[in-house]
Amino acid sequence: MTLYIRRESSKLWRRFCSEITTEIGLLADNWKYLLAGLICQYIHGLAAKGVHYIHRPGPTLQDLGFFLLPELGQERSYISETVFTSVFLSFFLWTFHPFILKSKKIYTVLIWCRVLAFLVACQFLRVITFYSTQLPGPNYHCREGSKVARLPWPKSPLEVLEINPHGVMYGCGDLIFSSHMIFTLVFVLTYHKYGTKRFIKLFGWLTAFVQSLLIIASRKHYTVDVVVAWYEYTVNLVVFCLDKKLPELPDRTTVLLPVVSKDRTKEENHKLLLNGNGIDPADWRPRAQVNGKIDSNGVHFDNSLNGA
Repeated sequence: MTLYIRRESSKLWRRFCSEITTEIGLLADNWKYLLAGLICQYIHGLAAKGVHYIHRPGPTLQDLGFFLLPELGQERSYISETVFTSVFLSFFLWTFHPFILKSKKIYTVLIWCRVLAFLVACQFLRVITFYSTQLPGPNYHCREGSKVARLPWPKSPLEVLEINPHGVMYGCGDLIFSSHMIFTLVFVLTYHKYGTKRFIKLFGWLTAFVQSLLIIASRKHYTVDVVVAWYEYTVNLVVFCLDKKLPELPDRTTVLLPVVSKDRTKEENHKLLLNGNGIDPADWRPRAQVNGKIDSNGVHFDNSLNGA
């Protein structure tokens, strides 16, 4: 048992080091795209903070979702945040699975370049919409009488450039469509294309739907904010259009399997395969891999050997 654990640990370490080398090379070529995506996330945060300065609290607008869904209440508003955090962390960890798992379909650096491109395009449209029309926020801290419904004017330029984590959670005025739904739908759409587990894909879509209902029930957004994110020009259409424009990710589903040499007897080949060594590098041939499984029956013996 100890020998098995040691051998598997050694394989895992070699796989991890090999993946590190590959990803460092990709990072050296694509770091500027990742940096630009992160800078745009910061700009989106500044834009959401800026609209909080000009937010005008008022009566909550009439909303069909508020009429149909029971109100969770301020004390249970953490539920939707918990679901979103679970989705975010699950997707983040999945993008790093090539460092550990043998079956892999993506490169971590390239998938995050793609995801950030989707997010930036959707957030750009979002900023345009909530600066075009300011609506009174339906959230509890955005209503009339709340001290944080409108930010006091900044005393210095540095105060404007500062992103307060508390302000990210309790912003007002950044409506029209939900930021949480942008992240959730981009993550689900990305896994739907590049993930391999059908159950997780279905569960991801179900979670996105539940997240939509929780956002409305928590009164964090109007129903139209969620509907626009799902069905209108955002997220789905943006991901579809950009996915056609961006270069496709390299295929990692091709692996090498040994093809038994004609010059060896059946007994010699069988013994070498059992020992796991002795295969000439020239005898390796590519085999297609589909859904994490080898698209063959393992090792192909040559027809001339079958007649021996």
